[in-house]
Amino acid sequence: YARYDIAIPPVREVGSIKWPSRPEKADVSTDFLTTAQVLHPTDRAFRDDLRRSLAKTDGSAVIFVHGFNNTFSEGLYRFAQLTHDLQIQETPVHYSWPSIAEPLGYVADRDSSLFARDGLEQLIRDVSAAGARRIVLVAHSMGGHLTMEALRQIALRGDRSLMNKVDGVVLISPDIDVDVFRMTAKTIGDLPEPFIIFGSPRDGVLRLSSFITGQQGRLGSLEDVAKLADLDVTYLDVGAFRDGTGHFTAGTSPGLIRVLGRIEDVNAAFRGDVGARTGLL
Repeated sequence: YARYDIAIPPVREVGSIKWPSRPEKADVSTDFLTTAQVLHPTDRAFRDDLRRSLAKTDGSAVIFVHGFNNTFSEGLYRFAQLTHDLQIQETPVHYSWPSIAEPLGYVADRDSSLFARDGLEQLIRDVSAAGARRIVLVAHSMGGHLTMEALRQIALRGDRSLMNKVDGVVLISPDIDVDVFRMTAKTIGDLPEPFIIFGSPRDGVLRLSSFITGQQGRLGSLEDVAKLADLDVTYLDVGAFRDGTGHFTAGTSPGLIRVLGRIEDVNAAFRGDVGARTGLL
């Protein structure tokens, strides 16, 4: 348990993270830097700190779950970048599960993500115990599989009070088999609303995942969204905004980030006609 303060350089491209070329040459005006850290010795100390942070907002928290092949600092800085670029006002909480951060470590990372599901469930409970009224889960890649597993555990425990605190789920390029996702969603029952999935059939990383696992049809690279038609989810194909491998477009594409930053304006356009609501928010 810890708290980190991250400085973000004032001039940079939206969606980008600027790493120092060398640690001794780090410059707060041009690089992402950690400016302060507090290591909490107990979960109670963490909850007390989090309670103070929640009191400064409307009592809402966003928990970010990173994906495959991520170091601790990569996940931390990526969430700081997302929070800044999307102008997230809720209290940001980063859940770091033990990825070995190696491109060839896919199987090890998948085992680690399953190992970490109890920890994510406990973090959700900690955030709730700290006084959060609403919790939104945002997960990338393999973190989407981990998030679904944690929600499944909460549902199987019959803990509706905690499940009701989860006020939305966003899966970005989720690396999970479609049939596994469907079965998990059915086990959970009533999914948190909204439940949004960002995906693209042009996702190069998920194509590789399909090859490694021998499973076709990853949730984040669907070509036929009819497979989800009976579930209360919103699937957004962001392939037109593809950037690099297309595996984190929702967080790295400047154009898409600008669209998401004004999504409330889009939602307002549908409010006059209830029948035309997209359910996006």
